[in-house]
Amino acid sequence: MVALRDANPADAGALADLAEQSFRDTFGAANSRDDMDAHCAANFGLERQLDEITNPDWRTIVALEDDTLIAFGQLCRSKPPFAVPARRPMEIFRLYVDRPWHGRGVAPLLMDALLSRARTEDADGAWLGVWEHNPRAIAFYRKAGFHSVGEHRFVLGTDVQRDVLMYRPLDH
Repeated sequence: MVALRDANPADAGALADLAEQSFRDTFGAANSRDDMDAHCAANFGLERQLDEITNPDWRTIVALEDDTLIAFGQLCRSKPPFAVPARRPMEIFRLYVDRPWHGRGVAPLLMDALLSRARTEDADGAWLGVWEHNPRAIAFYRKAGFHSVGEHRFVLGTDVQRDVLMYRPLDH
């Protein structure tokens, strides 16, 4: 049975490993090794994940099966892009599921937990950026009630890519 809980500093190492592996599994085949390596070095690692877990503007929820980390999601308070039509939105910064757990209901469980947490943090909307060439994720977010509100740049190493900005209002 999958259990959800808030991440704590002891999770940082496992979180860093899962984050990098999930990112490489999802995007590695479509991007250069140099760009992937640069992005992963800058965004994943024990210190980076520890900083995110302990940052008061971030919330990290982990999903575990028998005490093994299988997925995680992150919310953060950040200045939203102009296209996001909310006054107090939170960004869904990451929602990563280990490949063996794809299609097993973990992502919707995490999404519900993230949206619930955003509501308790008094957010009036949730937004995210998703790579335009990730149709599986775009379909998942649409099913979760998000719709496209624009686009923004995402820099992967030296490659400037296009992300679709997606948003959904949060009812309380």
